[in-house]
Amino acid sequence: MRDFIKINERDNCIVALKNLKAGTKLVVDGKELTLTEDIGYGHKITIEKVAANSDIIKYGFPIGHATTDLLAGSWVHTHNTKTNLSGIEEYSYSRQIRDNPYTKVNKTFKGYRRKNGTVGIRNELFIVPTVGCVNGIADLIVKEFIREVGDISPFENIQVIKHNYGCSQLGDDHEYTKTILGNAATHPNAGGVLVLGLGCENNIIEDFKDSLGEFDESRVKFLSSQSVSNEIDAGVLLLKEIYTNAKSDVREDVPLSELKVGLKCGGSDGFSGITANPLLGRFSDFLIAQGGTTVLTEVPEMFGAEKILMERADTKEVFEKTVALINDFKQYFMRYNQPVYENPSPGNKAGGITTLEDKSLGCTQKAGSAKVVDVLKYGEKLAKHGLNLLSAPGNDLVATSALGASGCQLVLFTTGRGTPFGSFVPTIKVSTNTPLYQEKSHWIDFNAGSLLEDVEEEAVLEEFINYIIDVASGMQVNHEKNNFREIAIFKDGVTL
Repeated sequence: MRDFIKINERDNCIVALKNLKAGTKLVVDGKELTLTEDIGYGHKITIEKVAANSDIIKYGFPIGHATTDLLAGSWVHTHNTKTNLSGIEEYSYSRQIRDNPYTKVNKTFKGYRRKNGTVGIRNELFIVPTVGCVNGIADLIVKEFIREVGDISPFENIQVIKHNYGCSQLGDDHEYTKTILGNAATHPNAGGVLVLGLGCENNIIEDFKDSLGEFDESRVKFLSSQSVSNEIDAGVLLLKEIYTNAKSDVREDVPLSELKVGLKCGGSDGFSGITANPLLGRFSDFLIAQGGTTVLTEVPEMFGAEKILMERADTKEVFEKTVALINDFKQYFMRYNQPVYENPSPGNKAGGITTLEDKSLGCTQKAGSAKVVDVLKYGEKLAKHGLNLLSAPGNDLVATSALGASGCQLVLFTTGRGTPFGSFVPTIKVSTNTPLYQEKSHWIDFNAGSLLEDVEEEAVLEEFINYIIDVASGMQVNHEKNNFREIAIFKDGVTL
């Protein structure tokens, strides 16, 4: 393996690909460089003198400024580098759209075509509680249903969409809960759904049902627990009706244009913007060339790289929606008197990420180079094929749940530190480095660390595409095997 990588010819720093000792000599751009101190892998090294208040350049863009004079060969990190970012900004539209480097190919996956024309990559039975009070009842109904029917095929899994909300909520929080749960209840990965209420919550079943719009009444049933004498028996009876109606469900060949994929990262490190995130970016461009859809979220981790996304807005309207996406989220921080740029996390810093610009410039590479066709508010469903932006925070569970609720059948999740969680849709973990993949093979599904080992980018991409097709066609990922499935709903208000 090489000792370092220089990402962009304009950069005045390099990234160490292994732990390097003080005094180590490197040759960078034909010049010898001697390290002034020990450097951890994933961390940055100056390749020239950098004066105090001058920019540190990585990915070809400033990631902050030096707070003191730095010699060539110095460690660049939080002790000597600060962000350049401030509060609300004004932006101007300057459209810069690049051609997609990929073309349409003859690839399909095997999915479930639903009555309304949408496609699922799983055939699961969802129990959707309208309020957290009935989470336990849902478990009992599932247990009794399995005992009575034995083989639940053609359902591949039964999932209770557990949460803590649905009552004592006001305003936006109430609407967020109703919307996210409604989107789960109509998600194409669900071959059947039982919406389970208590009966006295403010997320009442009648209003919830009306909010769904059109749905397949043979596959989506409703039960208010306080309205029947034995809610377990009543719930099992409804699940049996759904089960009977789903018995003929089979997978069929589906074009990749039907695939909707969320793009997410968490526990990032210094290699995230070098290996895994660019791999997702290439996959995003490839999928969009097939007519498919990808969704980028984590708005606070767009700060510092938002202008790159704004330049790719397909229209002035999309540009203005992107500006609102960014500034509305900044105002959310400011409304609570919180620093807008209190990021990256301790784990990010330990992995070599120094400032929010450093993190954001790596994070947004998951979106490839395609034009941005739409911007979604939190809870909105996808309406356009292509690259979309979605309003949600950086929190892993909240953002991944929002991606699933927008209509994504699966989420690609890059990580340099590792995480075991999964959302209510398949959540593919992609490691930025090989040691993580080897240590946490029960968490990580795909290794992008091979890109540090001089494996050709297109060869890794082809392997990745085929892996995703396998997952979309039914192959389980680690969090599914471990039965780690969670949903988290954004909260921003008063609880009664």
